[in-house]
Amino acid sequence: MAVTSMLRVRMSAKDAHYGGNLVDGAHMVHLFGDVATELLIKQDGDEGLFCAYDMVEFKAPVYAGDYIEAYGEITHVGNTSRKMKFEAYKVIRTLPEISASAAEVLEERILVARATGTCVTPMDCQRYNKPAAKKATAKKPAAKKAVAKKAAPVAKKVVAKKPATKKKAGK
Repeated sequence: MAVTSMLRVRMSAKDAHYGGNLVDGAHMVHLFGDVATELLIKQDGDEGLFCAYDMVEFKAPVYAGDYIEAYGEITHVGNTSRKMKFEAYKVIRTLPEISASAAEVLEERILVARATGTCVTPMDCQRYNKPAAKKATAKKPAAKKAVAKKAAPVAKKVVAKKPATKKKAGK
C-alpha cells in the first residue's frame, strides 16, 4: 500500500506576495514540505530531512482566498532515502469581481503546482519498516573476530599423576 498524504489550506491575505493578491510559488513548495513531513512520519515514525527537489513546476496562479489541496506520495523507498511526488490543486477560488467575499467550489480542480523530490530518514531515526539486517558471512574477518571474542576460553583438564614409587632391590 502506497503512503499518501493530503493537506487543505486556505490562502490568506498575508500569503499574497504580489499585486492583485497573487500568492508566490514558494508557498506551494512550503506546502509540499509539510506533506513530505507527514509522509515520513507515516513511513518511518520520524520527520526526516528534505534533501532536494528534482523538479518543480508552477501551472496556474493562486490568489489570497483560494483553497489549495496539496497531495504527496512516496514513490520509492531506499534504505534511508524516500522519493516523493507532489501535486497542488485549487479546489475553491475567490471571485473578487463579484465581491470581496465571493467564492465558488470548482467543479473540476485546477492543477497549480507539481514537484518531485527526495527525503532522507537516517537509519537510527527509523522506527517503522526497517530493512532486514544482512546476515554476516564467514568470509568477513570482522565477523570472525566478533565470534572469537564471544567464545568462552576452554579450560584444559589437568590430571595429577601419582608419584612413581621405587622398587627396592632384593625384594
